[in-house]
Amino acid sequence: MILAAGDSVTPVVALLGMVLGSVIVISLVLAKARQSLLVGYFLCGVVLANTGATKLLGDSPELAIGVLSELGVVLLMFTLGIEFSLRELVHLRKVVIGGGGLQMLVTTLLAMATGWCFGLTGPSLLVVGFAMALSSTAVSIKSFQDMGQPDTPGARMALGVAIFQDLAVIVFMVLLPSLVGEDAGGAGSLFLALGKGVLFLAVCWGLSLYGIPHLLHEVAKTRSRELFTVTVVGLCAIIAWGASWFGLSLALGAFAGGLVVSESIYSHRVLSDVLPFKDLFLTVFFVSVGLLIDLEQVYQQWIVISIGVIGIITVKSLIIVVIAHRMGLRIRQALAAGAALASSGEFSLVLLSRASDLGGLSESIEQILLACTAVSMALVPTLMRGAGPLSEKVEKWPLFKMGQVQKELTFEGRIEALRDHVIICGYGPVGQSLHEALDRLSVPVVVMEMNPETVQALNKRGVSALFADATDVESIKLAQVSAARAIAFTFPEPDLAIAGIRAARSENKEIVTYARAKFCNGVSLLKKEGVHHIFHDEATSGDAMVKAVLGCYAVEES
Repeated sequence: MILAAGDSVTPVVALLGMVLGSVIVISLVLAKARQSLLVGYFLCGVVLANTGATKLLGDSPELAIGVLSELGVVLLMFTLGIEFSLRELVHLRKVVIGGGGLQMLVTTLLAMATGWCFGLTGPSLLVVGFAMALSSTAVSIKSFQDMGQPDTPGARMALGVAIFQDLAVIVFMVLLPSLVGEDAGGAGSLFLALGKGVLFLAVCWGLSLYGIPHLLHEVAKTRSRELFTVTVVGLCAIIAWGASWFGLSLALGAFAGGLVVSESIYSHRVLSDVLPFKDLFLTVFFVSVGLLIDLEQVYQQWIVISIGVIGIITVKSLIIVVIAHRMGLRIRQALAAGAALASSGEFSLVLLSRASDLGGLSESIEQILLACTAVSMALVPTLMRGAGPLSEKVEKWPLFKMGQVQKELTFEGRIEALRDHVIICGYGPVGQSLHEALDRLSVPVVVMEMNPETVQALNKRGVSALFADATDVESIKLAQVSAARAIAFTFPEPDLAIAGIRAARSENKEIVTYARAKFCNGVSLLKKEGVHHIFHDEATSGDAMVKAVLGCYAVEES
């Protein structure tokens, strides 16, 4: 059967095309004006939803909008799950528990008090208070990266608080249906929901320890990048579906799917595959939020929304600044952390949407909170840029005298903290010899290797090793190539070495490069590429053999 032209494109695909096309136009305008693109994504969704453009999708555009919104949330939660690190949780445990716990407690109570003043009661009041206490992990970390400050104490502080929020929201999302849904009421429903969540997470934990690593190991041995990517995306979809089967949300399932692979040796490989699409996921997510905004209701409540945005940003940033300063951060870094976490976040939107679906929030309250969250998230990059100039005015005040910096806010033993190191690509005999020589001289190294057994063995020895493709830009970034002194391709594959060198130079033009070639034509290619040091296997072997044979007759080459 041949479909007619109008039937061959589903409303979701048509909406996605409409969204991405309009995003390009709006982003170009904002880029020239040097404004945050996040604002453009949000505005794009608002414009499409309120100008009648979505009516081109048919009589029921709400279904397509709902599907796209769910897709944006699921994709974003999956990437956040992959980037969540239990090692970071352990390393930042005092910041996570102390700073994150205090921030969540104080902010939730203040938000609940504000909601009570506006007439909210019962579980809805708790949902609103908790949702407003959450911040945007994606926006804050991305903003630090865009500003070139991913490893500063302020960024580490923001990460520690965000980790606590992510853990807290997992528990809250499990309990949410028992608080505001049809099953709400009584301790029995809460314990049942908690039991389901614990069972689901226990299953995921078991799979992450025993099942999935073996599967990824077998897939990795095929050396097929396509199969590896398909496997990871398939695992995400299956785990998300499993969460739905347990009565949990797809968003929680997608986040758990990311967690399953986040601590394996394959996490860097997964990240290198997913990171190029993360900005696309973030775009879809922000546009989908804009699509849910009803401008008529926003216009009617614009005073409340304005007060809400100002209140959220002011209160949350002050709480974070005070906590960060008490942990010993300079006021500049404390303000940066406060600005990064000043908004509500993507999990806030997920919780509010979920609570509304369960009947726990009225449409008008949901619209007000959605607008407050979206606007505050869009303002984060601007707030962070303004934190520097503001700190110059207040850092001399005696009130902000710096104390002892928490140990957890330093970067000991982390790849991200490496500076002036050597990246060794390939860990065959040549790579091993180079590593041993550098280790004797206490030169820090990062090893990039595609053999999973080798990476596992190196990690057990405490060596910084990534299961990642050295020719891929995103993988090279994970090895902190921007701060490296040199990169050595120890395998005799000129084409692969050239691809890796180009990737490395795109991030660090001054990096010193080393490469091998078996034959003369490979040497020519490497010279043409401008490689600093080239090792010709045939020539080296020839020289060694000449010396050995002449040495048999005690004759030295003239």
